[in-house]
Amino acid sequence: MQRQFIGAVSAAIILVLGFTGLAQAQTLLVMNEQRILRESAVGIHIAAEIGRIGEEIEAELGPLSAQLAQENEALTAETSVLSEDALRQRPDLITRLQALQADAQRFELLRRQRAQEIQATERAAMQPVLQALQAVLQEIVEERQATLLIDRSQVVFAADSIDITDAAIARLNEVIPTTPVNRVRLPDPAQQAAPAE
Repeated sequence: MQRQFIGAVSAAIILVLGFTGLAQAQTLLVMNEQRILRESAVGIHIAAEIGRIGEEIEAELGPLSAQLAQENEALTAETSVLSEDALRQRPDLITRLQALQADAQRFELLRRQRAQEIQATERAAMQPVLQALQAVLQEIVEERQATLLIDRSQVVFAADSIDITDAAIARLNEVIPTTPVNRVRLPDPAQQAAPAE
């Protein structure tokens, strides 16, 4: 155990010394991409629009979910007092149970599809933002004559003086303060599952 600890400390020291040498030979900059995308005007805009679309989807799915829950409660109340033999004598209840199960499966497919739509919508909205951010970062790197830009998530410690996150947010706000966020609609899973005639 102690040997592993000493080995880890030795590796860390070698890494720090190597990184220090690299830092002296090159101009390093760090940035926090997640923070840039989260705190920039366009990032805030996209998050708000995605939230609005999520609420729209919840409004679409809410009545279907409530209908399934209501039918489930009704069937549970009717079948809980019946024995298995008595239930077998009630084909109407068996048919309703099978229909409920099929409806629940379709609803789950639809819910997953809507979650995929939200992800696809966010990805589509982020495309022009990521392109603009790349240009902004390139501009800052060239201005500061840096040779290496690292995301803060890959660094244990970095001085604030080499962090360009705030500058990148400010420039991104100038370049692309907003972007269209149009809901991506995927094909209905019920239509995809239907056999071709």
